[in-house]
Amino acid sequence: MSASDQQVLTGTYIPFDPLGPKDFIRLRDLIHTQCGIRMPETKKAMLEVRLGKRLKALALSSFKEYCDFLFSPEGKRRELVRMIDAVTTNKTDFFREAHHFTYLSDTALPALLRTDGIGVRKSLSVWSAGCSTGEEPYSLSIAISEFAADRAGYHFSVLGTDISTRVLEKAKDAVYEEERVAAIPLALRKKYLLRSKDSSKGLVRIAPALRQLVNFRRLNLIEEDYGMREPHHIIFCRNVIIYFDKETRDNVLRKLCSHMVYGGYMFTGHSEMLNGMALPLSQCAPTVYRKTE
Repeated sequence: MSASDQQVLTGTYIPFDPLGPKDFIRLRDLIHTQCGIRMPETKKAMLEVRLGKRLKALALSSFKEYCDFLFSPEGKRRELVRMIDAVTTNKTDFFREAHHFTYLSDTALPALLRTDGIGVRKSLSVWSAGCSTGEEPYSLSIAISEFAADRAGYHFSVLGTDISTRVLEKAKDAVYEEERVAAIPLALRKKYLLRSKDSSKGLVRIAPALRQLVNFRRLNLIEEDYGMREPHHIIFCRNVIIYFDKETRDNVLRKLCSHMVYGGYMFTGHSEMLNGMALPLSQCAPTVYRKTE
């Protein structure tokens, strides 16, 4: 069986000439410059599959033609964001890495309230960096809403940011398939989710009161200026920096720390250990850090 026959059977067939070495290098370097994401040779096939959809949408016949358009002034204006949308990975779930939400509710939120009155004297500010389709910021909003339920005057806001405009639109819509919300306990589903009037669709939507607590905007973490006026008390940046090279990762982490209050908490992914790095953070639980002086 030929390689093209195998691609057809596995659903990865690309009806274009393969991505050539020169154009792969052009795309690889552009993706690194724009997103800080490493794109080694082993990712070439994945890049062909994902960008093949853009070739089809633009009615182009080759990756060379696509690259020539992408690097043109018109292409940079019209296509660059769509290219970034196509190549970025967006994997997320509600209450993913549940131990983080347990630590948030049992330790971090009480400590911030107890020491600085955060949530009562001053609104709690939470940032979900790399929020994808919104499951993480809505999970945060549910967890904090439950914490606030028996604490009079408690108020907070959650910011969700991502480089992909496509996933941000999904996050703003706040509509999910029922199987996607299975990780949310039943009592919380009844409290914070609305079922579609057409039950055959199998869809739910985050309740308006919860949606109002979450704002979304596009942000590229490798940008110099994040455009944020106030520092955050809690930052979730999980399974994001693993895609960066060391220099980009270090720069992003330093900027994240600069946008945290002293005593604030940072939550990272299970494979993103920050020990030994020159950051103003001390570890207080697995993949949970607190900003120090």
